[in-house]
Amino acid sequence: MDIKRAKREIQDSIEAYLKKDAYGDYMIPAIRQRPILLMGPPGIGKTQIMEQVARECGIGLVSYTITHHTRQSAIGLPFIQEKSYGGKTCSVTEYTMSEIIASVYEKMEKTGVREGILFLDEINCVSETLAPTMLQFLQCKMFGNQKVPEGWIIVAAGNPPEYNKSVREFDVVTLDRIRKIDVEENYGVWREYAYQAEIHPAILAYLELRKDHFYRMETTVDGKVFATARGWEDLSQLLKTYEVLGKKADREVVHQYIQHWKIAKDFANYLELYEKYKKDYGLEKIVEGCYSKDTLEQLRYASFDERLSVVNMLIGRLGSFFKAAYLEDQYVTMLYEYLRKYRESLELMPVVSDARDTYAKLRKAEQMTKLEDQIRRRVTDTLEEYDQLTRKEHLTGEDAFARVKEEFQRKVQERESAVDAAMQALEHAFDFMEDAFGDSQEMVSFVTELNTSCYSIWFLKENDCAKYYQYNKRLLFEEQHQEILSELDEVETDLNTAIKHS
Repeated sequence: MDIKRAKREIQDSIEAYLKKDAYGDYMIPAIRQRPILLMGPPGIGKTQIMEQVARECGIGLVSYTITHHTRQSAIGLPFIQEKSYGGKTCSVTEYTMSEIIASVYEKMEKTGVREGILFLDEINCVSETLAPTMLQFLQCKMFGNQKVPEGWIIVAAGNPPEYNKSVREFDVVTLDRIRKIDVEENYGVWREYAYQAEIHPAILAYLELRKDHFYRMETTVDGKVFATARGWEDLSQLLKTYEVLGKKADREVVHQYIQHWKIAKDFANYLELYEKYKKDYGLEKIVEGCYSKDTLEQLRYASFDERLSVVNMLIGRLGSFFKAAYLEDQYVTMLYEYLRKYRESLELMPVVSDARDTYAKLRKAEQMTKLEDQIRRRVTDTLEEYDQLTRKEHLTGEDAFARVKEEFQRKVQERESAVDAAMQALEHAFDFMEDAFGDSQEMVSFVTELNTSCYSIWFLKENDCAKYYQYNKRLLFEEQHQEILSELDEVETDLNTAIKHS
């Protein structure tokens, strides 16, 4: 299955494992809560989805790459303990608490979250001395003589033998005690994530043209060469930072992330073309509704790759507008909820304290994404500014609330401005697409990409755009038409088969 389906399977398992009965006991006892083993190629997001799952399920996460551990750090160090058996005192070997188990307890102390996921990566690549300990761990949920705390679910990940020479095969006894999920790379699923993760638009544009370059693992005379999802995401962050610094990434830099020389060289060449297209076609002017007949004429005779690159550049630029509108909307909505509480009591300081405490609690529990953290921090800062303003102007009661309401209206106007800017950019983009391509394959690609990004989907659900609905309706009709034709072809095939055998 793909990584998106695997994530859903893990979430469903966690929900089932942590479900309690009327007496407060887990409906599936710990001994029956099979560890989950994700098995798949490296760099496809197995580790990353664990952070998403833990956050979305509201539980903790302790993550370890087990190959970094020795037998001592996994099960603890031995020490001598005096014990009495049948009236006789004996020296018995005990073990200190495992570093891994101790990390689980430390996470509970730090966050206050009592349930979570213990994630062990590369579990089938451990040393020979550690292998029996890992088998005991998967079978009994114990390191040495110490159990994983109740309410903590074990998830492990590993790579198939073809990707790692040090891989150890699990025996049937172990496999019969775990839930094994085979995961494979999938560009369509990754692309959905890529929009939310704000992968550099040049990478998205390139991979739309070269989907077979998204994930590649080959063996050559010089060894393994590869391109992975992890490599593209890390490269994306570098490219965005280089843009701020005014630097360029050449093919040698790209190859440090995409360790497949042919793909790295091809992308580096495309990156130069991408920058040229941005300059030649005046991307910023297009979203402002300014473009010339010469620009349209140039694009009309451009290659398909160039035309599709321009479409993806537009999508990338629109994405920044949609995200800005989303952030303003979420900020104003959350701020409004706190001001409703203020309106009820006409006491601002308790509201400020509530916002501050909630933010601190969520931050401590590690239950926020980076964007959620930024929004909550901004809301808390704004409420504190309102409190300082009313104190400075010596306002209380209704007068203070009226002053705060006046300031809040400015925030509402800023949100409306962000939404208007996004809508204008979208309408200008549609005008340009119509003038440049008409009702073509490029327009289909443009609308399809609008239906993929989480920020554009949110924006289009909240705001009406006539041209989007016009073209999207046509796109949906064509998809349904193709599905009907495909079903008819299947029926015809079945009929022909039946006639041959009659």
